[in-house]
Amino acid sequence: MRELQNHVDGKWIDAADGGRFDVHDPATGEVVARAADSQPQDVERAVDAARRAFDEGEWPRVGERERERVLLKAAEIVRREAARLAEMESLDSGKPLAEAQEDIDEVAFMFQYFGAWATKVAGEIPPVGPDAMSLVVKEPVGVAGLITPWNYPMLMAVQKVAPALAAGCTCVLKPAEQTPLTALELPGILEEAGLPAGAFNVITGFGPGAGAPLVASRKVDKIGFTGSLEVGKIVMRESADTLKRVTLELGGKSPNIIFADSSFEEAIEGTAGGIFGNQGEICSAGSRILVERPVYDDVLEAMTQRARDVRLGRGLDPATTMGPLVSKEQQERVMSYVDIGRKEGAPLATEVRVPDELSGGYFVPPTIFYDVDNEMRIAREEIFGPVAAILPFDSLEEAVRLSNDSDYGLAAAIWTRDIDKALSTARALRAGTVWINDSQPAPTEAPWGGFKSSGIGRELGAHGIEDYLEQKHIYITIR
Repeated sequence: MRELQNHVDGKWIDAADGGRFDVHDPATGEVVARAADSQPQDVERAVDAARRAFDEGEWPRVGERERERVLLKAAEIVRREAARLAEMESLDSGKPLAEAQEDIDEVAFMFQYFGAWATKVAGEIPPVGPDAMSLVVKEPVGVAGLITPWNYPMLMAVQKVAPALAAGCTCVLKPAEQTPLTALELPGILEEAGLPAGAFNVITGFGPGAGAPLVASRKVDKIGFTGSLEVGKIVMRESADTLKRVTLELGGKSPNIIFADSSFEEAIEGTAGGIFGNQGEICSAGSRILVERPVYDDVLEAMTQRARDVRLGRGLDPATTMGPLVSKEQQERVMSYVDIGRKEGAPLATEVRVPDELSGGYFVPPTIFYDVDNEMRIAREEIFGPVAAILPFDSLEEAVRLSNDSDYGLAAAIWTRDIDKALSTARALRAGTVWINDSQPAPTEAPWGGFKSSGIGRELGAHGIEDYLEQKHIYITIR
């Protein structure tokens, strides 16, 4: 049993009222830690520390090479501690250890990538005539409030922390209450790397007590949020009062289009990974599987077999290929959608049963509905679990129409050997990322974000650091 504290202004401290909440192993339901249940006064203390560190401290004022050095050192430390961090991530989120190891590898690369960006941010010298000179310089936006989800706990945290620090911002991180363990490893990593006290602070807790006051604070200049559409709307409304800058990475209901001329085995492999990987707890999961009618029955049969081959179990068990969902609440939510699909009349291709020996955990087996109508709730609403809806289509135009008939637009996948068809379909889809003959890669070097209700702004790539920078115009008259 670990007793976890907040990290504020370089110190480990309890919540002001001493409150704590339980952190569960999702594979068993057992309590593995107790974390600080932060309230508004705790948030204020963390924000004040970040504000002082930005207004008076050294981090925004050190040279770009020093920021690069610190973040590159953080990458080295993550690689040194990778095995331990991956085990902690698997325990906390339930995901298979192999997937957690991939996540931690990418965490290290994110620190490395954005560390290198610290010395690459450049301004402009626009022409303004012979008697003056204009300089456009880029400066850190200020204090960044970062609210991150539980499906990729450390990865999603560093996806925001690394560019914010590279830009020279100071931060307050509020990780998801379900998965605080690896977020609370970051202060030690960054302190060892040389980050000054107060530049990075972590508070744990729930939305009303910790997330809401962070968003509402007038001392916070920027909010980076990843989570559900419903909470994203609240974040946007609350941020409007202080006109703070907001980046929102929200939900998805991503189409996965299989044309009859695709490489069948590759399409099945990628499609299965796109909905069953990470227990289906992926914002870009290919949960709507659109299949051209000539191969519809074959795809249904192959996907059903893939579902049967999945090995449910604890993430730390090497034999496990799918772990539990993150919480009892999420398990109940996903199972409620299985009930909704049945009531809507969609046939089930799989048996929805968890082995008795796993009954104490938050497991949901891979589940496939077929002959789904695009107007059904299971085809329109984000389920965030290993539940697939398979829909037939008869033409490219119908595939595009069905794909775009969604409130979301985060990602899409296309499977075909015809490059002209692939590119024309990709151009027609309203999605922030379109994969061709692949599913789910989100390289740190490329922008990530969505159209429509899937969010505002982009993270990762060169765009990832720009959202933590302000542009200042300096006009010089030449006498």
